[in-house]
Amino acid sequence: MIKKVSKNEMRKERHERVRAKVVGTKEIPRLCVFRSNTNIYAQIINDEEGTTLVSASSLENKGKNGSNIEAAKLVGESLAKKAKTAGITKVVFDRGGYLYHGRVKALADACRDGGLEF
Repeated sequence: MIKKVSKNEMRKERHERVRAKVVGTKEIPRLCVFRSNTNIYAQIINDEEGTTLVSASSLENKGKNGSNIEAAKLVGESLAKKAKTAGITKVVFDRGGYLYHGRVKALADACRDGGLEF
């Protein structure tokens, strides 16, 4: 019998493969992206200590749609601004198993425009 695998389970498998190669350190932390149907979230994480250094999400944009490219751009700009105040300039990008397309790409481009290097 064929086992049905959901899209999210397949994404989690892709994310595990990416995480085997992408590790955030104290000098160069990991920028992790999670997108749901309604919002998009991003964190900058130090994997050595297991701590989140900076985070941003579309929930901060009260009253606005959080599931479109404009919201992803706002989250990227916000995250870059917070990272700059925390003294973070270089990160390694973790797309979370998602395609580098649409909202994920918009968030990454906005972070680059805001001054983050990856």
